Amino acid sequence: VQLQASGGGLVQAGASRILSCTASGRTAYTTAWFRRAPGKDFEFVARLRRGSTLYGPFVKDRFTISRDNAKKSVDLQMNNVKPEDSAFYYCAATDRASTGDYWDTRAYDYWGQGTQVTVSS
Repeated sequence: VQLQASGGGLVQAGASRILSCTASGRTAYTTAWFRRAPGKDFEFVARLRRGSTLYGPFVKDRFTISRDNAKKSVDLQMNNVKPEDSAFYYCAATDRASTGDYWDTRAYDYWGQGTQVTVSS
């Protein structure tokens, strides 16, 4: 599975942005988004697994992860973005039957390159 993340750019605070994770070949069982701000560790953002979603605590109903079958992508809709959302965003995926530690980057086997989101205040 090869993943391609796209959609990053400069966004004004309070605006919306959609990030897309497109898989070449087959689609993995579970897809997630992580982010990493400069000087910080990876932070779990959201996960989609067979229609079930999980979100990081900071999301607070601002982000939505979903699958777009027409585009063959897993999208991250980001609403009301804040300067602290600025980071490189990465999509990741796995076919493992169990991903108990879904917040841990080690639970995922396939990674796309990051797409940078910069939120201006």
